[in-house]
Amino acid sequence: MENFTPVSALIGGALIGLSATLLLLFNGRVAGISGILSGIFVQPAGDRLWRLMFVVGMIASGALYQFFGPGGFENSTEVSLLVLIIGAFLVGFGARMGGGCTSGHGVCGIGFISLRSIVATCVFMLAGFVTVYIMRHVVGG
Repeated sequence: MENFTPVSALIGGALIGLSATLLLLFNGRVAGISGILSGIFVQPAGDRLWRLMFVVGMIASGALYQFFGPGGFENSTEVSLLVLIIGAFLVGFGARMGGGCTSGHGVCGIGFISLRSIVATCVFMLAGFVTVYIMRHVVGG
């Protein structure tokens, strides 16, 4: 975290909050990414377009930032692509198994003052802290 800039983090957080608020206001939906993504494959056809557009918008915004942003995204990890893909599938599986993801619980659920979401977010964070500790100090790296 040598290049942490609180201004860009604040702007990013505000944009996430704004997008979650607009999705709830105009579409009546919670911006839980795991539910939105899985709904592309399991929801009726009439409920897929907004989900697909949401995911395309997330990917496109990242691509635009990479191309036009100051420095784009920096690759600060030495983890192989295979490990990243396996980790992504495990996170997605765990999110669906746990009834929601960090965005649904952490951004929207806490905003609703949901006890379930507050507990889930604390568990997510604790699991993340423990995983980073084990990967850096026990496994090495």
